[in-house]
Amino acid sequence: MGLLTFSLNVTLDGCIDHQEGIADEETHAFFTRLLDENGAMLWGRITYEMMESYWPAVARGEVDAPPAIRAWADKLEAKPKYVVSSTRTEFPWNGSHHLTGDLRASVQRLKDTTPEGVLVGSAALGTALDRLGLIDEYQLLVQPRIVGHGPTLFQSGLPETRRLELLSATPLRCGAVAMHYRRAA
Repeated sequence: MGLLTFSLNVTLDGCIDHQEGIADEETHAFFTRLLDENGAMLWGRITYEMMESYWPAVARGEVDAPPAIRAWADKLEAKPKYVVSSTRTEFPWNGSHHLTGDLRASVQRLKDTTPEGVLVGSAALGTALDRLGLIDEYQLLVQPRIVGHGPTLFQSGLPETRRLELLSATPLRCGAVAMHYRRAA
């Protein structure tokens, strides 16, 4: 069984607005490494649509991008992508699959059949999966910014405090810190 890892950019004040993070070659290399270490991506519809609107064009060479960003796009293009959605059923981006049925059962099945692990990159979906006790690890890129607006990580709350074990903390040149936690037993 593979691990389910929740990974996002987050500012010091908890903001997860994708426009507030530092998107340089080193941060893209961080996320490319995470992608390499996992067998599949798992997103909600909104994140899928945001990603689908840009990254396939980068992978096709239609958008000028530095090498690290192009590497992320190429690996993302090749990676299986699973999408949870109750409003959309067709996902034409290469390697995309609609995850249907009971959320707990379908994600557990995905974990069971993806020994390399699954990377969750959607805030609302990650919160829902955390509430179900399915998140095993957290890989957060903490940005050196306080932005004073939302959306925020776990904005809708959790039923109880999550105790985590720090596995690593790696500073990046831009001032962000890659934090890797495992859910404590």
